[in-house]
Amino acid sequence: MKQTKDKLKGKKIAFLATNGFEQSELFSPKRAVEEAGGEVVIVSPESGKIKSWKDGDWSESIAVDKTISEVIPMDFDGLVIPGGQINPDILRNNQKVVKFVKGFFDQEKRMPVAAICHGPWLLVEAGVVKDMKVTSYGSIKTDLINAGADWIDQEVVVDNGVVTSRSPEDLDAFCDKVVEELCEGAHAA
Repeated sequence: MKQTKDKLKGKKIAFLATNGFEQSELFSPKRAVEEAGGEVVIVSPESGKIKSWKDGDWSESIAVDKTISEVIPMDFDGLVIPGGQINPDILRNNQKVVKFVKGFFDQEKRMPVAAICHGPWLLVEAGVVKDMKVTSYGSIKTDLINAGADWIDQEVVVDNGVVTSRSPEDLDAFCDKVVEELCEGAHAA
């Protein structure tokens, strides 16, 4: 049991979110990373608390640990982007956020990145999905294909350290792959 708990000991993972993140798509992977011994840092354009979205209404809040202005990709061992329609749509319109996401792909050794549901919209905006195998919520499939991605309808898709999933129904597989890729660490760019 201790071996499982310490898999991610010493690793710091950024969770990028703003008001309107899908509640389960942040809290489930956060719990999985923390149970594996990783440190989760909630990064947002806002300070204070941000609110989740659940079943068509505002729900539970979470405290922001660092604003986007206070961090750089090299501060972290990985990145998780929760979905929901609101969260990534707002985030992809913030150039500091887009630069932060792109920074995970510009390093010589690329840190693992995970995005679920509408989260891959940020990968499109960062211009990093060309020739990448991905999945997402069905409504953004065309956006990913138009950006050059190879879209696959599976519960979880992994391509060179990038983990993507379709929806909250895929969270078990998503969380398992997120922890697995974070354990593997950096991939060659």
